[in-house]
Amino acid sequence: MRAFMVKTLLLGICFAAWAAVAQAEEVKIAVVDVDQAINATDQGKKAREEIQAKQKQAEAQLKPMLDKGKALASEIQEKRFVLSEDALRQKQLDLAEIQSDLRAKGAELEGQFKVDYERIVGPLRNKLVGIIDDYAKEQGFTIVLERGTPGLLYAKEALDITDQVVQRFNKKG
Repeated sequence: MRAFMVKTLLLGICFAAWAAVAQAEEVKIAVVDVDQAINATDQGKKAREEIQAKQKQAEAQLKPMLDKGKALASEIQEKRFVLSEDALRQKQLDLAEIQSDLRAKGAELEGQFKVDYERIVGPLRNKLVGIIDDYAKEQGFTIVLERGTPGLLYAKEALDITDQVVQRFNKKG
């Protein structure tokens, strides 16, 4: 209990010292929307096109399985009173197998999509963070927050440096 009180007191003293230093120095805050910035850059637009193409490929791989499953489900619904119990059970098992295969393929494609997304967007994000860091230092910002970060509920548009960051990104290529 005593150790907790000592730690709390030390934390309070550190916070008070930090607040005193922060008051002596002008605090300059900026906000940037990293996702918007990536999508607005020339390289980001190319990356988005590549990601959309990969998404369409994945959908094209799933479509035949979806169509087959829908057709079989429709057939089961239409012929459920005409088919023998064994035939109906076999069709239901076939449908369950198609659904299982569809879930497995969907999970595989989703995992591959995440890997592709990180491979394509990851380097852009890293480059953008470096540009944000350089820009913030040049402009004398104390803090740069990412829009959409938990805890950031509101920020004036005047604080947003996304457009400036995008311009720098495109200049550096």
